[in-house]
Amino acid sequence: MIEVTKINGTKLLVNTNLIETVEETPDTVITLTDGKKVIVKESRHEVKNLVKLTRQEYFKGILNVGTS
Repeated sequence: MIEVTKINGTKLLVNTNLIETVEETPDTVITLTDGKKVIVKESRHEVKNLVKLTRQEYFKGILNVGTS
């Protein structure tokens, strides 16, 4: 999950597996697979980097399971 900030300042956790698109119109709009849309303060690039970092951490954890 990534933490983003809605326009009103409220923090929100978004499941990265449910993100379908991220657009700047000029506000950043995250569209989820169920069609819901969330307008956030972060740029499209910031959202992309948050997703990338989250997935890297997830897969790094999987690769480290069982290694000591």
